[in-house]
Amino acid sequence: MTARPISETVASLMPRARAELAELVAFQSVADPAVFPKSECEAAANWVADALRTEGFTDVALLDTPDGTQSVYGFLPGPAGAPTVLLYAHYDVQPPLDESAWLSPPFELTERDGRWFGRGAADCKGGFIMHLLALRALKANGGVPVSVKVIAEGSEEQGTGGLERYAEAHPELLAADTIVIGDAGNFRAGLPTVTATLRGMTMLRVKLDTLEGNLHSGQFGGAAPDALAAMIQLLASLRDENGTTTVDGLTDDADWQGLQYPEADFRRDAKVLDGVELIGTGTVADRIWARPAVTVIGIDCPPCVGATPSVQASARAQISLRVPPGHDAAEATKLLTAHLEAHTPWGARVAVEQVGQGQPFQADTSSPAYTAMADAMRDAYPGQEMQSAGMGGSIPLCNTLASLYPEAEILLIGLSEPEAQIHAVNESVSPEELERLSVAEALFLRNYAESKKV
Repeated sequence: MTARPISETVASLMPRARAELAELVAFQSVADPAVFPKSECEAAANWVADALRTEGFTDVALLDTPDGTQSVYGFLPGPAGAPTVLLYAHYDVQPPLDESAWLSPPFELTERDGRWFGRGAADCKGGFIMHLLALRALKANGGVPVSVKVIAEGSEEQGTGGLERYAEAHPELLAADTIVIGDAGNFRAGLPTVTATLRGMTMLRVKLDTLEGNLHSGQFGGAAPDALAAMIQLLASLRDENGTTTVDGLTDDADWQGLQYPEADFRRDAKVLDGVELIGTGTVADRIWARPAVTVIGIDCPPCVGATPSVQASARAQISLRVPPGHDAAEATKLLTAHLEAHTPWGARVAVEQVGQGQPFQADTSSPAYTAMADAMRDAYPGQEMQSAGMGGSIPLCNTLASLYPEAEILLIGLSEPEAQIHAVNESVSPEELERLSVAEALFLRNYAESKKV
């Protein structure tokens, strides 16, 4: 059967998909009760569960995971003897950051310049809608030819590992022949891409204390050890003069083999200001897909507004370290912790707390499922061949699934192409990408079912 009926069906379903994505985006489902009420995540989870029930899923359940969040599970039985495919997405989102910098409210899906803007529109509430569209298109064109499991995670963005621990305790729940992770993205809009590697991550908070309390900077400054100055010096030790990550004992010399990322394209995608240099050495692909990268993602210190002339007694920072394939995230955590303790200046008291960790991932792109996906993407994106790229971000669940189900094939696709600006203000999704990737996923499920009959 040709792709035309599937593509026409998906096109006809797009108005409903937009309405549903607007409903889902409206939930302020940040999995951190210090930022938004836990009830927002609970409401989003219930919405996802209801959507699965509407599509005929059985055994729909809200799974209470060990980190205090909920993941949503459902099962859609297929024909007798058909393979089982697990479809993954997450409904939790990053905080909106500076809401005043958004051109439209972050939790209100807004169409502008041909894109749909809203927190989670691409990462990854749109991924869940993509799965629904693919299944609906198949149901309207002969039926879903595989058994389908869906898992929608509730704390992926926090990296707290709730679903990983739950899956390890219930290994039969997510078992599948093939797993489609809908939380990656095309290298750029219009270029069909599977993600072959993911960097893992570790996240630490470091606190420095130097004084019993703040002191007048005129009376004591110059001799009293300033905790904020100590923190600045410590954080500076994590990069060299080129901006290359320098964590003691962590190697930084891997090369990326495959699709390259031209520097001019990266500068445009990252919106680097004119005259500002990129950091690190090697190709852009080396730096963002194959090598470790440290980022200071937060500092607790007095804001400029209302600041007083004081020597600071305490300072705290949160540090993210992206860990490429070939490295162990747990070992990287130990190295980063040891580096922070060794480079703390002036004998300041240092305390390091781990707040998140996930292992890197490398897929087997020679597997039959990748062949089925390549054929599907060729039909969904006429004139384009599927590409394989890396992704600098982390999806901690991937390695857990690979460990639990070593025979399963794992593919990563999704809506987070560069223009989506995931994790930033004004996140958006391309409706054209949503439509084409939904067609590709539907065709993949059909192709994969056929391949298993041979």
